[in-house]
Amino acid sequence: MDATGLAQGAVSTFFVRRMHHHGQKARHWLKWVVAVDLDQHFVLAQLARRGPWNDCANLPAVAEAASQQTRIGLVLADAESDSERSHTYIRQQLGAQSVIPAKRGQKTWHVQGVRAEMRRAFPQRIYRRRALIESSFSSVKQKTSARALGRSLRNQMRQALLLGLSFNRYRLKHRRLFLRVSTKQDGF
Repeated sequence: MDATGLAQGAVSTFFVRRMHHHGQKARHWLKWVVAVDLDQHFVLAQLARRGPWNDCANLPAVAEAASQQTRIGLVLADAESDSERSHTYIRQQLGAQSVIPAKRGQKTWHVQGVRAEMRRAFPQRIYRRRALIESSFSSVKQKTSARALGRSLRNQMRQALLLGLSFNRYRLKHRRLFLRVSTKQDGF
């Protein structure tokens, strides 16, 4: 699971950063949260909202929707989704393993439970696969769009959700072409 921001217009991110640097208020942006099957590169579940907001609160809803599509054995998420409640939900409700790095906090913070385990012995080798979701985001933005241009927040959210659907359709088409070509080469 991860989230990315989508542009609401044709304004470049450089221009937005420059405006913010000069003291002008930046507008809210659209945040798109997705659960991706990292083996097949399909969007399993998605959610779009106005950002900024914490991904941790949306993890259960997106993970539940993804679990209705396929059995989930492992959930990889970035530190934005870190909370004991997230780990507990994934492990108890979904019956899956959770690998989410514990946020670095103040030295006086007492981290307990699964979060303490993540801080003590983080499974870095398993977590490396999470980088594949960044590849999925890159593919979505290259193949479809990095923008949700609707005039209202509701239309922008709809357009963001259509990105996931159109990307899945693209993946299915590409997969069928690959299967067709590989079977012809193998003589089937």
